Amino acid sequence: MALTGLADRLVGRLVSFLFGVLRRTDPDRASDLCGAVMRRIGPLLPSHRIGRANLRAAFPEKDRAWIEATLRGAWENLGRVAGEYVHLDEIWDYDPDRPDPNGRILADPAGVQLFLDLRDDGQPALAFASHLANWELPAVAAAAHGLPAAVVYRMPNNRAVAAEIARIRQGLMGRLIRSRKEAVFEMAAALNRGEHLGMVVDQHWSRGVDVTFFGRRCKANPTLARLVRQYDCPVVGVRVVRLGGRRFHLSSVGPLDLPRAADGQVDVPAATQMITTLIEGWVREHPEQWLWFHRRWR
Repeated sequence: MALTGLADRLVGRLVSFLFGVLRRTDPDRASDLCGAVMRRIGPLLPSHRIGRANLRAAFPEKDRAWIEATLRGAWENLGRVAGEYVHLDEIWDYDPDRPDPNGRILADPAGVQLFLDLRDDGQPALAFASHLANWELPAVAAAAHGLPAAVVYRMPNNRAVAAEIARIRQGLMGRLIRSRKEAVFEMAAALNRGEHLGMVVDQHWSRGVDVTFFGRRCKANPTLARLVRQYDCPVVGVRVVRLGGRRFHLSSVGPLDLPRAADGQVDVPAATQMITTLIEGWVREHPEQWLWFHRRWR
């Protein structure tokens, strides 16, 4: 236990030091540096084998060269996300009234209008995203467009790292809801307050429902569909795509017409499958920008 505590403190101090170093650089340099480092180091890590197995399962028709090139791209994207993390407040430069075609953030006009409609309709809403490109940006976008928002997030195990990440997120993403057993009550309370609840829904969920993802059965988080069933509020998906490394394009889909059972209530398994299929389409378009390094199929 003592050795574990010491290791946690050392990791926390190291992360705090690295974040401090990255803050002294500009966002582009931090993104380029961390992306280049992870592109080299990532293939040496044990998680690379998980990513390789996942890609082989998802794209059985692709050869080894394509799989390895895609994985290197995924490692680079992950590194860039880390480098950009401490600069999230600087990266967001989109102004809906004066969009800059040369800015870091580009957005579909229809997607921007959807955000504004959600902001002004006087009711809560649910938004989902995936671990694609920089997956923190949808939450930043919601706050930037004035939506009263709450975001579900997973707390890192290391307390010092968790505190540092929470400090960065605070003020950029609205209310933060830590992913844990009690989170569902906090989510319900957020919707009761008329807030817009966002979550990332593309990872394994041991207590989830069965869905098909890239032709294989796996478990997916049904919480979003269950909340829609209870609150009957709009559901939208937000996708981020990385452009040329440092820039991003945001688009939205919805409000979705989710499948319903014979009694008119949202069909939770079918709705979860619909969302999973939509995310699969996003990943198929940009597989080098998705987080392949977790065990999605078990």
